[in-house]
Amino acid sequence: MKIKKLLIDLADIYRFVINVIREVFLPPYDWKETLRQCFVVGNRSLFLIVFTSFLAGVVFTRQSRPSLSSFGAESWLPSLVSQAVVRSLGPLITGLICAGKLGSNMGAELGSMRVTEQIDAMEVSGTRPFSFLVASRVTAATLMLPFLVVFADMTALLGSFLTVNFMNNSSFQLYFNDVAVSITYVDIFSSLIKAAFFGFAIGAVGCYAGYHAERGTAGVGKAANTAVVVSMILIFVIDLLSLQFINLFRR
Repeated sequence: MKIKKLLIDLADIYRFVINVIREVFLPPYDWKETLRQCFVVGNRSLFLIVFTSFLAGVVFTRQSRPSLSSFGAESWLPSLVSQAVVRSLGPLITGLICAGKLGSNMGAELGSMRVTEQIDAMEVSGTRPFSFLVASRVTAATLMLPFLVVFADMTALLGSFLTVNFMNNSSFQLYFNDVAVSITYVDIFSSLIKAAFFGFAIGAVGCYAGYHAERGTAGVGKAANTAVVVSMILIFVIDLLSLQFINLFRR
């Protein structure tokens, strides 16, 4: 029975993802709701992402400097930090924060609508609730995560520069010249594409957990918890798979 239930759940997830992709790419489009969700995604996450990224840049720089100094390679610090931030640290910070902030919100919001039968009422009235509630949120998360990653990378590099400047009195131009030389177009575009997949995973998981929430108030909490945990796991899985794929282009 457990295997049968697992197969049924996997089939439901497959149909849900296919429906999301179809609603995203096929008209009619709910542009107004999608733009509103884009504003909500950016407004709820930007400050926390910027603040966390700044601290991460400072901490990573301070931890890396002694190791490089012991090898007489302290001048490599901007290159090391920039590659770590752009390739992995920035997207991961953004994805994990959005998973906790947005995934839980989507799961709880749609779960409460399911529990209070608002979604059922929309389905009966023929207002296309899947497109309005799910596709708009998934699209917004997919589009906004790359923009948030750009802010995270810039803030982390700024925090790193301020740390290096405080310790070595390094100039702004010299630091970011080393950064520009170290980062390639493959690093930048792979980071943005990876962030878009993070956003899709967060939106799809959060909406699925809320859209299929169980009846009762406990179902809302379970949907929010499931959205956060599964989204974080998927972020690390996507990061691992993308690393293996991107390394093919770096060779």
